[in-house]
Amino acid sequence: MMAIFEYAPAPESRDVVDLRSSYGLFVNGEFVEGSGKPFKTVNPATEETLAEVATATSDDVDRAVQAARKAFGVWSALPGSERAKYLFRIARIIQERARELAVLESLDNGKPIRESRDFDLPQVAAHFFYYAGWADKLEYAGFGMKPLGVAGQVIPWNFPLLMLAWKVAPALACGNTVVLKPAETTPLTALLFADICRQAELPPGVVNIVTGAGETGAAVVAHPDVDKVAFTGSTEVGRIIARTVAGTGKKLTLELGGKAANIVFEDAAIDQAVEGIVNGIFFNQGHVCCAGSRLLVQESIQDELLAALKRRVATLRVGDPLDKNTDVGAVNSAEQLAKIRRLSELGESEGAERWSPACELPERGFWFPPTLFTGVAQSHTIAREEVFGPVLSVLTFRTPAEAVEKANNTPYGLSAGVWTEKGSRILWMAERLRAGVVWANTFNKFDPASPFGGYKESGFGREGGLHGLEAYLDV
Repeated sequence: MMAIFEYAPAPESRDVVDLRSSYGLFVNGEFVEGSGKPFKTVNPATEETLAEVATATSDDVDRAVQAARKAFGVWSALPGSERAKYLFRIARIIQERARELAVLESLDNGKPIRESRDFDLPQVAAHFFYYAGWADKLEYAGFGMKPLGVAGQVIPWNFPLLMLAWKVAPALACGNTVVLKPAETTPLTALLFADICRQAELPPGVVNIVTGAGETGAAVVAHPDVDKVAFTGSTEVGRIIARTVAGTGKKLTLELGGKAANIVFEDAAIDQAVEGIVNGIFFNQGHVCCAGSRLLVQESIQDELLAALKRRVATLRVGDPLDKNTDVGAVNSAEQLAKIRRLSELGESEGAERWSPACELPERGFWFPPTLFTGVAQSHTIAREEVFGPVLSVLTFRTPAEAVEKANNTPYGLSAGVWTEKGSRILWMAERLRAGVVWANTFNKFDPASPFGGYKESGFGREGGLHGLEAYLDV
């Protein structure tokens, strides 16, 4: 007789995180009060309030920029080898405190602990190590050596600490100072990073963190003494920022939305492709700019691939982000959940067929089941708009030329995936796909040495790699 095993939860302890009841702004090396009305940050899996966080007004932002400007004189004058020591120190402290940071990220963001522990935190440390290595080699990179000054950086809620690392590490390596505004729904790991800056004895004012909503971010972007603006987030906000910065002489990089095509040819290894499709759209609940949200499958293998994909999706475990077995965590906010629901309902009303596995969702918190839409036309809203959730649109193609045409039929151009046994076909496709990153027989692979960024409405400029330094130097 076959034994039936009961599911055994494996929750990560919260005790490793020492949460304060309230947090101030981090300006000039100190935590200070904010002048605006404080806001609450909640755990999206339970809706419990985690902490009260200060709101920075334009006056607070001004103080942070002044502190950064003053620190710029000291920081930019340091030899690159000295700046590198601070970055290496920060990287090592991140590794030492990785468990604490991972648990806090999952509490504040809703992502599974397995992802924050095994993906986010190793990548965060790796970016600081990588750019620490560049700090004393800039003169050999062919860019010139002149840092820009004060960098105003606004980051999103989907990868709060990783986006901080993508922005802060190259800025500091090049000799700039930073005023960073984390997302309103996920400020806690940025505030813990402020504590890491103090622990690393970073000179006061080199990194400043101002929390708040959109108005705080707008104040950072518009401040006349900010020399460089870096933003990751939605295309609509990116447009507003581009208009604000136009004509000011500020340097700008934008990493915006995406609607990536994940293209599977008939000669692809099906099981490998299924894993790539699942990783491409259900990783981090689909809260990924470069998510493979449009599956383009060659017509001849559509039935076989979809059957295998549905079998695999039915095994995904949705639930407590702190459970080490969880595959899909909580949606980050009530607002985002409403958007995912609205677009999914629109998908059905426009004639696509919706499928989700049977899964029990927790009663409290913000949850959405992994969802596939078949019978999707290119004109459907779900095939054009970024859902930013665990929702996959399935389209078909017959020839490589048709695959390219359908993949490029989007205002976005951040990433794409190609699954085939033929190396020549991969190169042929990559040459024609208008996407900043093309993954071959894999998806969502990141490396600090590799540049990342988009075309068209997915923004401009590159982060990561040697290219990521250019945005922080007067080239």
